[in-house]
Parts: sequence; structure tokens; C-alpha cells
Amino acid sequence: MTVLEQRLRDALVGGAGAVHESPDLFARVQLSIDDDRRRRSQHRRAAVLGACILGSIAAVVAAIADVRQGELRMDWWILELMTTGLLIGIALWLGPFIKRFGKNFAADVFRANPGTGKSFIVLTDFAYYLIFLAYIMFTVSFEAGGDWENTVNAAQLKDETARVGGIFLIIGLLHGVNLIALPVMGRLLTLNRRLDQDTPAGAPLSPPADPESRGDA
Repeated sequence: MTVLEQRLRDALVGGAGAVHESPDLFARVQLSIDDDRRRRSQHRRAAVLGACILGSIAAVVAAIADVRQGELRMDWWILELMTTGLLIGIALWLGPFIKRFGKNFAADVFRANPGTGKSFIVLTDFAYYLIFLAYIMFTVSFEAGGDWENTVNAAQLKDETARVGGIFLIIGLLHGVNLIALPVMGRLLTLNRRLDQDTPAGAPLSPPADPESRGDA
């Protein structure tokens, strides 16, 4: 055995000897398997739920729509109600869905003061839902628009599509601003906490110097 081979063997044996068996290895592997099984179950439930929603919408449209001369006709207020219900569903589902994937990011930002971070996120959720509610109330129509007809036409479809796109835009902008604002808020809260810890309780603040005394000196 050459010197190089002997050194390589010693390095490998030393590295193997420094490795210690993790006592919780089996538990972590089991948790990983359970998480993977849970994710697949969630994906299946989401697919089934989506199929049920699409089937329900198709059934409602088939029940309330009328086929005349080969064309599907529907009263304008039916599409307005369906769009409003869709907006409410998007606001109630998409916001928490995005927040669930941002929990790790928020926990890392507010790792120095997690209690304040949780309160901040809860208040942010209230602000989101108020904005969503205001948008839905601002855009709902109680009578047919000027270029609408008694039955759904292209102009109404365009307006309803713009309503749905608007709430997606609002959700995206709010979460984009949140991604930028959260690190700033977390940094400010951490600095304030450090200042409070560095300043002894009840320590008097030094009064500002008197300009007259400086002049006499």
C-alpha cells in the first residue's frame, strides 16, 4: 500500500469513526413519511373539492340557463350573483392559502419576538378581509349596466372578468407589499427590544446641557 493510499484510508476511517448515529433518526424519517402522506392526501382532497365545485357550477348553470335557438341565455343578475359568490370564495380561500406557505418566512422575520409577530399577522389578516369586503361591495351591481342586456352579453362578461381579475390583483399587491414590509417591521421591533434591554429600568435620562453654562465655561 502506497503512502497516498494509506493517507486516504486513514482519512476515510477517521471520518467514519467521527460519525455518530442520531438517536431520533427513525422518528424524523417517520415524520417525513407522514408529512409526505399528508400532502398527498391534501392534494387528493383539493382535486376532489375542485371537481365538486366545477360540477356544482355546471349544474347550476344548466338548471338556470335557457337554450334558445342553439344559444345559452342567462339573466344578467344570475351571473352577477355567481361572480359575487366567486369573489367571496376567492377571498376566503386564497388569503389563508398564501399565508400558510408564508408562515416560515414570518417566523424567521419575527424570531426575536414571536408573540408580536403573531399579533401583527392577525391584524394584517383583518385588514386584508376588510379590503376584500370593500372591493366586493364597491363593484357589485344592483341593476344592469348601460351596455348590458337583460340576458348575459359580451359586455357583462368583460366586466365580471375584470372584477375577478381585480381581486387577484389586490391579493397579489397586498402580499407583495407584505413581503417587503415584514422584514422592515421585524427589524424595527428587534431594535426596539434591544434598546429596551440595554436601557436599565428606571435609569434617568441625562438632561440637555444648558447653553448659558456652556458659554460661561
